[in-house]
Amino acid sequence: MQGEMRGRRLLAAASKGAVCGLVGVAVMTAGEKAEQLFTKRPNSYVPARTLLALLAKAPRQAEKPLVWNHVMHWGTGAVLGSLRGMWAVTGIRGTLANTKHTAVRLAFDQTLENASGMGAPPASWSPQEQAVDVLHKAIYSIATGIAADRWIPPLLESRQGTTSH
Repeated sequence: MQGEMRGRRLLAAASKGAVCGLVGVAVMTAGEKAEQLFTKRPNSYVPARTLLALLAKAPRQAEKPLVWNHVMHWGTGAVLGSLRGMWAVTGIRGTLANTKHTAVRLAFDQTLENASGMGAPPASWSPQEQAVDVLHKAIYSIATGIAADRWIPPLLESRQGTTSH
């Protein structure tokens, strides 16, 4: 019974976290659009081409599939928001959680983009492109984390395992 209750709370936190992830995507998107007005950087369609490649389609580099871009953009935000929701309910919260979540978001995107053959390793990017990517993913994770930490109480926080043995 106790395990069943824990499972239900984790599922509820994951669901709320998905909503928080959508909030994070909305904030990140607003930040991206503001940054693009200033820098004149064009939209990236690598997310769309990545999703299409993962679905066994053969996207061309010149393609700009806007709908698929949104599906990948918002879908990834919701999926990784679910993770952040589970972190919040188990007591993994605050600035340190947001920092770690930023790394997870960057790693998730880069793994899929490079595994699908649609992206290039960040080390091959200009320092400016790397900084912009990290900035936007950090904005996503901070906004998602703030929403999750405010909405999802740490009901499953444990103090077991506070030592290495």
